[in-house]
Amino acid sequence: MQLHTSAIAPSPRRVHIFAAEKGIDLPRVEVDINSMENRKQPFMELNPMGKVPVLELDDGSFLSESMAICRYLEDLHPEPNLLGRDAREAAFVEMWNRRMEHEIVLSVFATFQNTHDYFKERIEQVPEYGEVSKRNVLGRLAWMDGELAQRPYVAGDRFTVADITLLAAVDFGRVTGIRIQDDQQNLARWHESVSSRPSAGA
Repeated sequence: MQLHTSAIAPSPRRVHIFAAEKGIDLPRVEVDINSMENRKQPFMELNPMGKVPVLELDDGSFLSESMAICRYLEDLHPEPNLLGRDAREAAFVEMWNRRMEHEIVLSVFATFQNTHDYFKERIEQVPEYGEVSKRNVLGRLAWMDGELAQRPYVAGDRFTVADITLLAAVDFGRVTGIRIQDDQQNLARWHESVSSRPSAGA
């Protein structure tokens, strides 16, 4: 297997951290998204959506979407478990991971796509929507600060993929000025804890 990826994009970082937590050494093929290599051939043959990451399997097939890749890696390497040990925990991890995606990740991405110069010549930007998205995600970070007053990690008492999703979003948000606020001590404590894991630098 090898991972077609980008060191600067947040979605691939989820897979990087996930694989590192499991001790999986995935050979990487760096895709130059700055030059839009991901939107050209031959990359488009790997993923017609033009997005990274893409996991090239040993049978020559290509698996895209970061969570699909994480689920595949979890099945190959069940331990340490990151998606839930039983039906109940798996359901709650899935719930919290989906919340992180829908309530935080999407707004972080929308802020970047609509307000940052990186996308100025790539898409039709709607700056007003970007600013609304930024306000939304800042509100959701305040919500998560309250949630993390009740438990050490996003989905419970241990580190899971939901923490990986939130970590990638929070760190990428800095590009557009989205930051943990001074009064969000629970979120700051969580961020310091998960950032100190060796996998965070993968």
